[in-house]
Amino acid sequence: MKKSLLILAFASILANAQAPSGYYNSANGLSGASLKTALSTIITNGHQDKGYSGLWTGYKTTDIDKNYENDGSILDIYSEKPTAADPYNYTPGANQCGTYSVEGNCYNREHIVPQSLFNQASPMVSDINFIRATDGKVNGMRSNYPFGKVGTATFTSKNGSKLGNSASSGYSGTVFEPIDEFKGDVARMIFYFVTRYENKLSTFSSGNMLGGSSFPGLQTWELNVLLAWHNQDPVSQAEINRNNASYTFQGNRNPFIDNPDYVNLIWGSGSTGGGGTTNPPTTTGCANENFETISTSSSSSYLTRTWSNGGISWTATDARTDQTISSKAITVRNGALTSGSSANGIGSLTVTTQLKFSGSSGTFNVKVNGTTVGTVPYNTNATTTTVNNINITGNVVVELENTSSSNRVAIDNLSWTCYSGTSKQIQNSLSAVKSLQNQLQISPNPILNNEIFVKGETQNIKKAEIYNLQGKLMQTINQPFESSRNSIKINNLPQGIYILKLDATSLKFIVK
Repeated sequence: MKKSLLILAFASILANAQAPSGYYNSANGLSGASLKTALSTIITNGHQDKGYSGLWTGYKTTDIDKNYENDGSILDIYSEKPTAADPYNYTPGANQCGTYSVEGNCYNREHIVPQSLFNQASPMVSDINFIRATDGKVNGMRSNYPFGKVGTATFTSKNGSKLGNSASSGYSGTVFEPIDEFKGDVARMIFYFVTRYENKLSTFSSGNMLGGSSFPGLQTWELNVLLAWHNQDPVSQAEINRNNASYTFQGNRNPFIDNPDYVNLIWGSGSTGGGGTTNPPTTTGCANENFETISTSSSSSYLTRTWSNGGISWTATDARTDQTISSKAITVRNGALTSGSSANGIGSLTVTTQLKFSGSSGTFNVKVNGTTVGTVPYNTNATTTTVNNINITGNVVVELENTSSSNRVAIDNLSWTCYSGTSKQIQNSLSAVKSLQNQLQISPNPILNNEIFVKGETQNIKKAEIYNLQGKLMQTINQPFESSRNSIKINNLPQGIYILKLDATSLKFIVK
């Protein structure tokens, strides 16, 4: 899966897209609403409206599968199966809708932000940066519903995309949920839309997703969902390819594909409202829990409490919900507050605590994946503490454990930053070998007959390693091109996607 840190480490698929030199210069040093407005100006300039029918032409270069089957078919986020055979394929230009009754009849023009929200007006109605080629039937089932986490599905597409009731905090209506592989793609297309058209948002309908002002531009519940999806599903090579092709076709780019950090600079903890705008939700790059979604049922009783918010599930043991600090809080006695598993690691943690009722000052142990990484003090005053330099990568479970069995301590405004140190090291490593990497290519891909053909300068490569997407080493070959300048014979591998590491260079290949 592209959200795996191992793919970040081994594959070239997450290298930054290449915007023209200086394209984002006017956004340098900005954050929050000011950054969003600067980006809006940048991506409005140069935008050429090619018309609604022009999308069919655009799709022949923007929406072609070069990263999964690599077969020239339409890359449809509602039918693509990243590690298995697709249920059906579309030939560009030959299978345009048209009428449909079941999946696989034809592909359509899917407005990730529904066109009904802006009354089918131009240039929004034909903006290829947020309009994807998708199966007509699934597009119709998605209808005008917002994107969110589905509780019980009433419809599931053949690749696992779902329609059903919302399990996302803050919204109880019907939502549509793509598969994990494309959650970040959807989030970044919506971030593009509310940035490109920020000065028009007040004239659009909300559709239970858009905000009525330029900043933050989205309803809080939807913003929390999209922030989580953006952080959990990093930019893929398929997005980079599409962004470059869309720029060639239409003349503007999606800045959140080129520079994913813009998302948290605008809407995350480092952002500022500015300009008299509405302040952004207090959401950090990875997690922010303000306890506003906890149930107050049996509020003064000490029970095990469970809830979810911003894509993270929570459990508090021996806890009550009737005490407050800034607003709602969770009060733990002889127990702990524990998160569900969260992606993208943890850098530093910040939390506010306050001793309630009688008792004495004490501490919480801060644990990550079961290991204590620091402590948080509490006393009768509301005290905010930051535990710095935790710096753990990958999936994390965060726990605050009360070291007292009797002190009743309220917890509020718990947040932590993502830890990107490893990702930065990986990007530096990738940059160091970029020139070599650009010279090497696997072709054909998918491979045939357990043989990998590599184009480029291979004679000096000392070692080849093959990894699956879980990071397991499947095969090592020393001096791989000793007997053949351009091919490697490999062991039988199950169908799927793999990483071929050639010394410091990594390439993705597919076994069908």
